[in-house]
Order: sequence, then structure tokens, then C-alpha cells
Amino acid sequence: MDNRAGEMQVFVAVVETGSFSAAARRLKMTPSTVSKLVVRLEERLGVRLVERSTRRLSLTTEGHLYHERALRMLSDLDELERELTVGSAGASGTVRINASVAFGTIAVEPLLPAFWQAHPNIVIDLSLSDEMADLYLERTDIAFRVGGMDDSSLTARRIGTARRLIVAAPEYLDRNGIPTTVEDLDRHNCLGFNFQRTQPVWPMRTGGRIVDRMVAGTLLANNGETVRRLAVAGAGLARLGEYHARADLAAGRLVEVLADAGVGDEEHVAALYLGPHRLPARVRVFLEFFVPRLRTFMIEGAVLDPN
Repeated sequence: MDNRAGEMQVFVAVVETGSFSAAARRLKMTPSTVSKLVVRLEERLGVRLVERSTRRLSLTTEGHLYHERALRMLSDLDELERELTVGSAGASGTVRINASVAFGTIAVEPLLPAFWQAHPNIVIDLSLSDEMADLYLERTDIAFRVGGMDDSSLTARRIGTARRLIVAAPEYLDRNGIPTTVEDLDRHNCLGFNFQRTQPVWPMRTGGRIVDRMVAGTLLANNGETVRRLAVAGAGLARLGEYHARADLAAGRLVEVLADAGVGDEEHVAALYLGPHRLPARVRVFLEFFVPRLRTFMIEGAVLDPN
């Protein structure tokens, strides 16, 4: 039977105690058993790990390398076992999260302090990007996505829907006029995105049907938060999710335009993760805390309550 982990533990004990006899006392083995295990390890590896003398033991170069790596692997094994066996209250480890800049900033970040109060031993590795994350390649545990959920190998936990609005700052509309028809978009600065997956079109309702209206402007950004800020600054029209523009609309920094012509199309918002079976405790408690609160947040007009 392969017992490399056991051999590592014996070798580490020998290094830490400085002798075979002291390691044997710690491990409740005989000194001859400890010595035989170290010799067997050296024979299998084909290198000498320990230089033996009558006074003391010293590590060879290979022994130092093996000791360093063995400590790391045994630590990882301990962490894995703790993660798989502890309950929610004792969950620990790192949860790697990917979210769009807007959703991460507005919806995820405000909940983190309350989450840490409940689970102080969990580290959140948060990456914000409007590019689609590959959960496999980027070692991501959970990705919050708005639209774009075609990967059938992932498990999706629905959070809500994001309704799209066309908005602008009052000062921009004062300078350029309020668009009242789809054709008016041609004379307005329409702020857009530079994603390869995104076309410079806004779906609009005209003549009783929905058409993709080509738009153009002086900004192409790689995230919605930049577009929102420039719209608030009066740079042009923007097409944003309702949840993203909610606070600015309530404060009067942005107003909706073309409400009748705008399709108000909706995109699904979900938490995507690999699974669904036997989620690590750290991932499971994160989903249990965040999903119900984010569902409340996605309801139009809801105020985010972290508690």
C-alpha cells in the first residue's frame, strides 16, 4: 500500500526532533522502525536525504528540498481534511469569486463585512471584471454573471433578472435635448462597450416590432461602472441594468429616457459554480449567505440589507 504521506510525517519528525530516537518517541514507534522508514524513502527516491554521524543528523541538499515540500503537502492535506469535515460555523479557507465590476461593487462588496462576522475564517479572493471568467482555468469557485450562461457544465443558482434602461444625466439632456424617438439616437453620444461579444446595437421598439439599432459614441469601455460614471458626468446616453443605475435614478443624477421605445430587455443574474455535489464547506456557506440577500437586492427598488 502506498503510504507516502506517512513517510513524510516520519521524515518531518526526524528533522524537527534531530534524531531517530526522539522522532520515535513523538510518533510512538521504535527507533529501528523510524530508521527503516527513512531508508526505504531514500531507496525509493534514489537519493540520500540525511547524513548520519555519531553526534547528529544533517540534511543533504535533496533532504532540505524534500523537507520543505513535505511540510507544504502535509499542511495542504490537513487543510483539505478540515475543510471537508467541519461544519458551517467552522468553515475556513479561501473562496475565489469573480463578478462584473458593477455587480461586485454594488451588490457583493457591501455584504462582505457581515459575512466575515459570521465566518471570520474564510478569505475572499475577489476579482472584478466584465470579461467572462473561465472557472476551470482561473480556479474560480463562484462567478456572478449577468447574461451569458451557456456553459452547461456549470451549476447555476438563479438570483434574479436585470432590466436594461437607457439613462442620461439631466445636464446632458439640457445641452443636447431629450430623445423622444428611436431615430433621435443618431444625434446623441451613446456610451458603449468594447467587448468582442458585444455589438454596438441597442434593441429598440419601433413600428410595432423590435429592431437592433446601431449606436455610436465617444466611449467604448470594458466595464459598466466606467460607463455609469461617465453618464453621471454628462458625457452621453448609457444603457445600464436597473440595479446598476438605481441609486443614481433615485438621487436624480440620472433619468430614464425612451422608456416607451426601450425594450427593457432582461438578462438573468446567477451564481455559477462547479458542482453541484459535495461543495466544500467554504463555498457552501458563501452561497447560503449571499444568494438570498442578493435575490432581495435584485428586486427593483429593494435596499440591500446585509443582516
